[in-house]
Amino acid sequence: MKMASWCVRGLRQSYSIVASPVLLRSSPRLLCTATQQKSNGASADEDNGGQKLEQSSAEKALAEEKVQLEGQLKEFVDKYKRALADTENLRQRSQKMVEDAKLYGIQGFCKDLLEVADILEKATESVPKEEVTKENPHLKNLYDGLVMTEVQLRKVFTKHGLVRLNPEGQKFDPYEHEALFHAPVEGKEPGTVAMVTKVGYKLHGRTLRPALVGVAKAP
Repeated sequence: MKMASWCVRGLRQSYSIVASPVLLRSSPRLLCTATQQKSNGASADEDNGGQKLEQSSAEKALAEEKVQLEGQLKEFVDKYKRALADTENLRQRSQKMVEDAKLYGIQGFCKDLLEVADILEKATESVPKEEVTKENPHLKNLYDGLVMTEVQLRKVFTKHGLVRLNPEGQKFDPYEHEALFHAPVEGKEPGTVAMVTKVGYKLHGRTLRPALVGVAKAP
């Protein structure tokens, strides 16, 4: 009888513990906490996914911007190189023009002096050499003065790059000679200068005045 009573009391206590309000109240909290933790985990995954997507988009935008900037840089470098090349070409052309101006700036003045040289040459050639003696001191002094003037003028021409052209016997060159006539000349090879009626001049390698010549041709 005592054993039965003890068993009944044990069952009642077990039931009261199971049905205790504390446990009943705590169980929903545990369930809510688990649910919340699960929800928080899902939200964190979503946030991580969103951050990765945003990061991927930002990297793509940066890559496109990098490509665009590199293209612009290459274009600017090409323009800079072309500008440098144009500037160097302009500098060289300007320098060449300055040098040509220094060399050929006296071209007009030299042409005028050539007429003086021609007159002096004709004057000395026209004097009979047999008359230039001590018996004719005035003529001799005049002739010597003309020769000295002609020699000094040629030295001045040479100093400034003016070279005399007397192409007799040379091959005809249309860049340096001007043919007045073509005629068969005995003892002269066809295509060569047989006669020089007026000497020419070159200034620093450039023909200032072509020589006036007669050209031999085949009979």
